[in-house]
Order: sequence, then structure tokens, then C-alpha cells
Amino acid sequence: MVPASSPAALASPPSAVPGLSAVPAPQPEPSTRWLVGLLLLAALLPRLGVFFINENLFGDAVVRTELAERWLADPHVITSYKDGTYQFGPLHLYLVGAVLSVFERDVAGRLVSLVFGVLSVVPLFALTRRLFGWRAGVAAGLAFSAWGMHLQFSTTAGSEAVSLFFMLAVFALVAEGVEENRFQPLFWGAVLLNFACALRYDAWMYIPLISVALVFSSEDRVASLTRAVGFGLVCLPFPLLWMQGNELAHGDPLFPIKAVEDFHKQWVSDSGGAGGALGWRLQQLGFWPAVALFTLTPGVALLGGVGMVRAWKKHPETRWLVVMAVVPTLYFTLRAAVLLNFVPLARFTVTQLVLLPVFMAPGLAALVGNKGAFARRAVVGVSAVLAVVMPVALGIYTFRTEGGFHDSLRPVSPTSTNPVAVMQVARYLKEEVAAKGGAAAIDDDPSYMDLQVAFFSTLPEMRMARVRWDTFRQRLADARPEVLVRFDGGRLVKDPGVKLEGRTLTLDGVAYQEQDGFLAPLHVYRRQQ
Repeated sequence: MVPASSPAALASPPSAVPGLSAVPAPQPEPSTRWLVGLLLLAALLPRLGVFFINENLFGDAVVRTELAERWLADPHVITSYKDGTYQFGPLHLYLVGAVLSVFERDVAGRLVSLVFGVLSVVPLFALTRRLFGWRAGVAAGLAFSAWGMHLQFSTTAGSEAVSLFFMLAVFALVAEGVEENRFQPLFWGAVLLNFACALRYDAWMYIPLISVALVFSSEDRVASLTRAVGFGLVCLPFPLLWMQGNELAHGDPLFPIKAVEDFHKQWVSDSGGAGGALGWRLQQLGFWPAVALFTLTPGVALLGGVGMVRAWKKHPETRWLVVMAVVPTLYFTLRAAVLLNFVPLARFTVTQLVLLPVFMAPGLAALVGNKGAFARRAVVGVSAVLAVVMPVALGIYTFRTEGGFHDSLRPVSPTSTNPVAVMQVARYLKEEVAAKGGAAAIDDDPSYMDLQVAFFSTLPEMRMARVRWDTFRQRLADARPEVLVRFDGGRLVKDPGVKLEGRTLTLDGVAYQEQDGFLAPLHVYRRQQ
């Protein structure tokens, strides 16, 4: 063989290889940095577009921010449920708390979500590119950038956007480790899975899922078992430390998880599902597919779903990733539709749904096949239009509009805004009470809108007496609030020390007069002089 750089090779004419000129040269892949830069811009622009109009509402965003404020006032390593985090992951409080040292409370948590939400397109592109090529990676990144529900997650202070970044990074590193037969990417994937577990409890199930998948990742059984055991061991530090902390604090290493499960069981009962009505079961049975079709939009969801089926048949090396989407979906559906001990929310589906765009390329190949360029362009064009138009229309439909379907669709909309009546009272407390050094008493609300009123009022905790707290009476005595907020259906009027007569409310012998100009179900009272 003659080296390519030798004079003989240079002297050889092109005709030395018959027919070579008739074979089209493969198109070079564009610069990866350039592609990633464009995808980051595509993810950032729509999120910036809604960042300045969105408000903390879902995902316990205000509670998480308040807990992060408490942690910032007393920084320490959180070791258990009762050590300042309750049912939430401690890592999210650390992140939001750190940003709170620079930005105000309404911005800090949302800024954390924005950064991680935009960055999520990078591991998604890396994962898809590795499995199906750079064009598939770009398509997945663009579909993700337009995902309306994720736009909300990226601009409010819940933990979904942050957790999803870590989970995508885990999947990308696992794919790299398996394809290149190297343990280092698997090691770092396991490290990041610790972080994901410190954010949300649903990430814990991926420790056994990925470990089992790695057992079947190679025909070399020794190598596969070594990968699986090594990955699983590196995943354990945070879960073991967290379980130990809860064992010491509560006598049960799984106390937070059981507390969440008990909450969901009660939620099923309160929602009317405890009897196992057929309608309830059917609703839960179709929940994941419905959220996929409506939020990712039909084109992306169908292409991804068909692509998963095709990949399972044609690309056995990707089956582990299909399992990462399908098994958790089946598990949660079983709990919701059969066992009746879980109430699914759209935000619970993101780790599974985000994998659908990864499989759009094989889905397109399966649907279009050899039908020609026109059919391919038609499917891609319709899918792209739906992916953009549906989130935009939904965002406009739910923006500062209340009642009926507006409220039902708001949790999956790109825009997240609080009820007008709630923000009206919150602004009043901020301008007329907080700004003047005053204090307020706040009723609790069955739909938790009292949390929003308290948060946006900007009142310090020591200048609030909240019925939701067991310190309500003590705070009343200490703060002597001059303003009182009551909710229709709240517990305040059921208090033995409360008497409501017309527009006058008497609390522990102190009379408050109702003020004009506020909308039901909220009522604002001022203490009579």
C-alpha cells in the first residue's frame, strides 16, 4: 500500500479509480460549536420573550423561593425533610438561595430556571446527534426550543427546568459511555444523577433503570456487569446521605417520599378518584399521551412516538433510551389509573416527554419512507408550523384571562400569570402596608392563593400573621396587623375568635372594616381606630 502523502500517490491521476467521480462526496457536518450556538439562541429568544411577563404560580415556585430565603438567612447543609426543605430537593434551595444574594425574590428562582432551561438544549443535541446524526440533533433542539410547557418551566421558579437539564446530561453521558465503551462518561453521568436526585424524587427511579439497562449494553457480560455495578455505586452518595439524615430526624429513611405519597393518596380522595370511577381511570390512562400531543404538539409527539417504535426494531443500541421514557410512564400510569394512589400533573411528565424529539428522525423515515421529497417536506412543514403556532396561541389564550378552560390550560401554557384579584390585593399590601412598615393578617385559601398574596406582598415573615401557620395567634399578638385579607371559603371565619357581621370582621376583639374596590373571592379589611 502506498502512503497517501507519498509522491506516487500525488502523481496518480483521478482516473486511477474508475467511477470515483460519479460517487457524490458526503456533505461535511457543520461546526458543532456553530450548531450549538444557534440552538442556544433558538432556546433563549422565546424564553426571554415570556420571562418578563410570567409570574411564579405553579410548581410550588413561591414556597421554594421562601424556603431558599430562609436558607440564605442561615446557610447550612440541609440533611432532612424537616431541616428546611420539606418535600422539595435541597439542591434547588441552594441554587435559588445563592442567586437571591444578588437578585430580588421574584427574579432569582426564575433566573435559575432560565439558565438551566436554555442550557438543556446542549445535552439534548449531543444525545440526539450521537444516536441519529447532526440533522436529527438540530431538529430535536428546535422542537425543544418551541416547547410551550417548557417555556413556562424555564421562566418560573419551579425545579422542573433545572432537573431536566441534569437528566438530559445523564442520558447524553450514558449514551457516550456505551457507544465508546468507556467508563469515564458513565462515571460523570452517575455524578450528575446524584444532582438530579437532590432536585426531585422522580429522578431516583433512574438509578435502577439505567443500571439494569447497562447490564444489557454489551455482548461482553463481564464488561456490562462492571459498567452497571460501577454506575450504580457512583449514584448512591446523595441518596444514602439523604436517607441517613431522614432516619436520624424522623426515624424513617424514606420519610420525604412517603410524605409525598400520602399527600397524593389524599389528593386522589379529594379529587373524587378514590371510588375508582371509570371516567377517572380513563383520564389517568391517557394522561401522558394527551400531554405529549398537546404540549409537544401533534407533529413532534407522533414523529417521536413512531420513531421510538422504529428505533426499537431497527436500532437495538437505542432501546435503553426508549425504556427510560416508557417504563416511568407505565409506572406512573399504573399508580394513577389502577392503584389510585397518584395524581399526575403535566409537569411530572417532562423527563419522559423530552425524549420524544430525540426519535423524530427515525419517525420521519418510518412515516415517509420512499414517498418522495414532497411528502417529507409536507410532514416536516406541518409539524414545524404546529410546533410554533400552538404554543403561541395557547400563551395568548391564557394570558391574564381566567375561568373555564383558561384555568385548566394555564399549567401547560407558555405564559403563567396569577389571577387579577390576587395580584390586586398583593399590590395593595406591597404599596400600602409593606412600604409603610405595616403588618397584615392573611387567611388561608383552599386553592393556595394565599401563598401568592403573601409572596407578592413582599411583607417580611415577622410582619405577617397567616392562618396557614400554626404561629398565627402569636404573630397576631406580636405584629398587631392593621390590614386583614379574607378568602371566601377560608378557615378564618370558622375561627372561634372571629365574628363577621356585614362588612365588619372582629378578630379577638379587634374590629376590621371591609374596604371597597377588591374582587371576590378576596376581601380586604382595615383595623378600625
